[in-house]
Amino acid sequence: MPPETPSERRPRLTPAIADVRRAVREAIEVLLRSEGDAPLVLVALSGGPDSLALAAATAFEAPRRGMRAGAVVVDHGLQRDSALIAARAAEQARALGLDPVLVRLVEVGSGPGSGGPEAAARDARYTALDAARRDTGSVAVLLGHTLDDQAETVLLGLARGAGASSLHGMAPASGPFVRPLLGIRRSTTVAACADAGLEPWNDPHNSDPSYSRVRVRQTVLPTLERELGPGMAEALARTAEQLREDGDALDHMAQETIEEIVEHAEAGIAISVGALAANPAALRNRIIRHVVLSEFGVSLSRVQTLAAAALVTDWHGQKGVDLPGIRVVRVAGNLVFQAASDI
Repeated sequence: MPPETPSERRPRLTPAIADVRRAVREAIEVLLRSEGDAPLVLVALSGGPDSLALAAATAFEAPRRGMRAGAVVVDHGLQRDSALIAARAAEQARALGLDPVLVRLVEVGSGPGSGGPEAAARDARYTALDAARRDTGSVAVLLGHTLDDQAETVLLGLARGAGASSLHGMAPASGPFVRPLLGIRRSTTVAACADAGLEPWNDPHNSDPSYSRVRVRQTVLPTLERELGPGMAEALARTAEQLREDGDALDHMAQETIEEIVEHAEAGIAISVGALAANPAALRNRIIRHVVLSEFGVSLSRVQTLAAAALVTDWHGQKGVDLPGIRVVRVAGNLVFQAASDI
């Protein structure tokens, strides 16, 4: 029997493969509008069905649009045979025609400041991905987050109760990181791999109920679908998109207002009390949070933000408010923010 030709080895175009390719094509076209000739893009590849479907679609679409495509595999070193798993993913990337293919071993922190194993692994992964992007001169790193991941993120944000910003979910693009598959269901990426004859690796951590995201995936979201009807994941993703649009608009308004009402004072940063009082609560609180974050590097919780805002909305002569590393006082019609070390 004669050997197969490349066209015979090419998988047939099924609906799942077409959906993933379409999503990747749209993301690539956005990148090309802002970049020069033949830019390089990297796919963050774990070997799981989402990133493997993304890698296959990128390997198909990128060269057809004058873009080079490679891959970066991050080995977290957290599982037995993690090096073999990473090597297998790298082999799959090369077989798809991706080049260059990088494998990066990272050390995941476990100290009290690491934020837990999930956060520590995520931080290490993103640091490695961005370093690979810079080392290769890539214009972006494509991530395999799906619509299901988006729905899970929104539910986790809701459980934390950290305000509307925690319900924004993941943005389609965050700096150099691009998520082409946020409109694609996980079932579609699984089907795309099967249709293309690709064998994804199933991370055992994705079925470990000790992780909150896994409990949301296996129990919470299916329960909502069963009790409230199908389409919950799509509804949660739409909610994230709408809240992100609203949040971006309010952030833009806050930035414009800050330029008009914030001044550098001898003792710190001063904001006009009258101007803050004239703005709605959503904008007032954003202004306070933005000023504190940009000037002092402190991210205020809602309780802390409201405590500072009370010097505007519930003023009865109180001396001030102590925030993490900051003191806020009302002086001569201004809210003055000072670093605690300067007081």
